[in-house]
Amino acid sequence: MKAWFERSFGSDYMIVYRHRNRAQAAAEAQRMAGWLQLPEGAEVLDIGCGMGRHAQALSDMGYRVSGVDLSEALLAEAKAHNKEGRVTFSQGDMRELPYGDAAFRATVNLFTSFGYFEEEADNDQVLREIRRVLRPDGQFLIDFMNPAYVKKHLVPHSRRIDEQTGLVIEECRSIAEGWVTKRIGIGLPGEPARTYEERVRLLPLEWFEQALDQAGLRIDRVYGNYGGAHYAPDASQRMIIAGRVKA
Repeated sequence: MKAWFERSFGSDYMIVYRHRNRAQAAAEAQRMAGWLQLPEGAEVLDIGCGMGRHAQALSDMGYRVSGVDLSEALLAEAKAHNKEGRVTFSQGDMRELPYGDAAFRATVNLFTSFGYFEEEADNDQVLREIRRVLRPDGQFLIDFMNPAYVKKHLVPHSRRIDEQTGLVIEECRSIAEGWVTKRIGIGLPGEPARTYEERVRLLPLEWFEQALDQAGLRIDRVYGNYGGAHYAPDASQRMIIAGRVKA
């Protein structure tokens, strides 16, 4: 049986997360690129690029951007918006990135596109791959949920209607054994819903500190939201980790 992330990132995903629009992504990319202070024209890799919203925004800012994702459906959407062909999109697994050593000045991993795997060794492998494709002066940014905030503010159930399609979207969320799980149902009223699952391991900052160090990376700063607020372990919505290759 395929893993959840091989089943769930299809055309319905684009409807469920329609609210994550390109204007919002452009504003987020602008701020995060400012944190890294990359030189114009720097080679940037967006790992888990999805529909390419952030990759396109980074390209618009003058960076040479590549994006990699496992989902053919999401990559097709990304390519449809890449009319000038400035972003290079590739299909691939983040545990085995399809790029050579030291190919990039920076990598970004956004919108909690991490912690998917049953085996912790696979999450470690993603970090080793980030280190491998970064130049010796390379930097990285990982945008992850704050586990403590998720535990405090989890909404067990929500229901909404997508205005463009009339589809009903129901989301049931739970936490167990170190994972947060979201079960999603989507369908027209009165008809059987298509169902999906998303599962992400609740990895605390301490896990990242140790795993990044072992991968040859170091943390410079941790932000608590997209506005750049200082990370507060019990209060911040996000855990946005900026760092670089260890000397």
